[in-house]
Amino acid sequence: MKSMQNFINLILILGFFVSNQLLAQPAATNQLVTIRKAVATDQRRSGDNQYNLTGSALSDPVVVRVLSGSEPVAGYPVHFTLIATPKKAKGASVEPTPVLTDKEGFAQSTVRLGSKPGEYLIAARLATDQVDKNQVFFTVHARKPSWVFFLVMGLVGGLGLFLFGMNMMSDGMKKSAGNKMRTILERLTTNRFIAMLVGALVTMTIQSSSATTVMLVSFVHAGLMSFVQALGVILGSNIGTTVTAQIIAFKITDYALLMIAIGIALYLFGRRDSHKYYGEVILGFGLLFLGMSLMSKAMYPLRDYQPFIDVLKSLENPLLGILAGAIFTALVQSSSAFTGIVIVLAIEGVLTLEAGIPLILGANVGTCITAGLASITASQEARRVALAHVLFNLAGVLIFLPFVGPFADFVRSISPGGAAGADLGTVVPRQIANAHTIFNVAAAVIFLPLVGLFAKLIIRLMPEKITDRGLQPTTLYLDERLISTPAMAIDLAIAEIASILRLLDRMVSAIIQPFIEPKVGEDVSHPQLNVIEGIQMREDKIDYLDEQVSKYLLAISRQHLDDEQTKEVYGLLSVVNDMESIGDVVNRSLMPMINLKLAANTDFSAEGRKELVSYHKKVMKQIYRLESFFDRFKLKDVEKIIKKRGKYLDLQYKLLQEHLQRVGTEQVESVSTHQVHVKLMDTLKRINSYIGDIAKTLADVIMPETHSAFWVKQEDGEEAA
Repeated sequence: MKSMQNFINLILILGFFVSNQLLAQPAATNQLVTIRKAVATDQRRSGDNQYNLTGSALSDPVVVRVLSGSEPVAGYPVHFTLIATPKKAKGASVEPTPVLTDKEGFAQSTVRLGSKPGEYLIAARLATDQVDKNQVFFTVHARKPSWVFFLVMGLVGGLGLFLFGMNMMSDGMKKSAGNKMRTILERLTTNRFIAMLVGALVTMTIQSSSATTVMLVSFVHAGLMSFVQALGVILGSNIGTTVTAQIIAFKITDYALLMIAIGIALYLFGRRDSHKYYGEVILGFGLLFLGMSLMSKAMYPLRDYQPFIDVLKSLENPLLGILAGAIFTALVQSSSAFTGIVIVLAIEGVLTLEAGIPLILGANVGTCITAGLASITASQEARRVALAHVLFNLAGVLIFLPFVGPFADFVRSISPGGAAGADLGTVVPRQIANAHTIFNVAAAVIFLPLVGLFAKLIIRLMPEKITDRGLQPTTLYLDERLISTPAMAIDLAIAEIASILRLLDRMVSAIIQPFIEPKVGEDVSHPQLNVIEGIQMREDKIDYLDEQVSKYLLAISRQHLDDEQTKEVYGLLSVVNDMESIGDVVNRSLMPMINLKLAANTDFSAEGRKELVSYHKKVMKQIYRLESFFDRFKLKDVEKIIKKRGKYLDLQYKLLQEHLQRVGTEQVESVSTHQVHVKLMDTLKRINSYIGDIAKTLADVIMPETHSAFWVKQEDGEEAA
């Protein structure tokens, strides 16, 4: 009986033990228990592909989920094992292990990285199963403590290479275009649509809307273009800059080295200058994409750097995104460079379209800073150009701001590969480039019909200021920023030379007065000066402008010029030198004679006075013809100067003979004024000769077809000088 009781107790104990074991294990199912990494739909990070410093624990655990079919399995043991580390790495660990799954089927373990940088491989498997499909693997990365330095170095270096490549590409395009780009700008008419197309084409050529706007500021400041003309060009420049973003979005970085090789080959071994220019363009493209590749590699660790990801997510707030884009673009002064960085972030899959659109909208605002800086010391009309650029871009951003979400949906619907579930790094770069283009084209279409109203508004905001430029010499048209664009810089140099000519007009016109008037009167332009003081003031201005224009032309000559530009630059140097010589002739030869004439206290004979006044008018006509050439760039103007030069030389000889006949007859007035009369006539003859030399030079070096449609007559050029 006792033995039977013991047997029953044993059975009960075994049953209790078995029941406990059954309760301890997951409920039996008809489906295979599987393990997988946690995914986003589980509301948990898997912990895969994390980065941290050597010797430190990862910020997030590695997480798996155990499922039976689609149902979570609780209380199931999972083993985490460190299966590969960098060579000689010490201190790496995965704790705890094994780990029982929670009620949702999740199991997690913390990873501590070892002493060496590199990849660490972790396996997670079910403790009761060795089948490969019930294992998952995690790759995590250890960085050196200096990883931030190398990241910044990669970003800055890549950005530098990107900007260098863009500048090289731009320079090559400008050189290959040569005077064609200047001709394109010169074909501008009052047709705003054509002006917009020209702005887009020029910006596509030089790859910078900021550079185009700086040109506009300089040209309007120099009077070479009207303010209203510039408005259409500004709208076009915003369209032209989107081409760069479209090219970048094609992600042809894999071919960067090939482009560099082709570009260098053309640049070094091209037989013609045009081949070298094309090589420079291709080399610039290659360097641009190589810089993008470096930036992309430098940014790769940021894909899993949570603070950085959080910052990018915050940029989905349109106001923050626009502000960030504007600030960064203003700092680098290149919307194309910033757009390139945005696209690189999109390629890395860390930037959504909703965050990218505000950034490129901000870039359109930030790029205005360049034109603003260029206009600080410019005329009121040039400042209006900068203000117009700001208002156009800012108004466009404000129009699109409330519709960022619908705009993003529209861009997705028309962009290739925009279906739901597509990889962000594959589709978002193209979507951002498309959004950039659509925004600028739409803004141009909206504002183009309103250009006249914008012009009135801006003129009202910035009315013309009447200022006295004073008597101190200063340049008005020369702009150092355009020296790297020789075709444009030559135009500005010509504008400054025209201002020297207007000074000579006033100077030579006034020089006859002290000789034929009993008293020296006031200078017409500067009543506070008498005629002699006015002549001396203009001589000082001419000397100053001669020096400045010569330096400017020499700086242009150090750029890469084609044969026509080289000929033009050195011809203009000769023109400036001859103009300065005219000023010297008046100052050194005639100014002393004025005092001599006044001291003699006598007047010319009636015949002598008539001859001098008549010949002086002939010389002034030559100056007027030269001014007409600078206004219209018609060859017939300089051809007439050259033709008249010989006639006037013969006339001077004839008039001198008549004067000598009067001296021979001992006519009192002619004898007493003989020295002054001969000197004055000889000086006027020399001025006529210099003008003829200038006309010959201009006929040889200036190509009227590249200038004639571009110039606007200055109302008061002498005072501007």
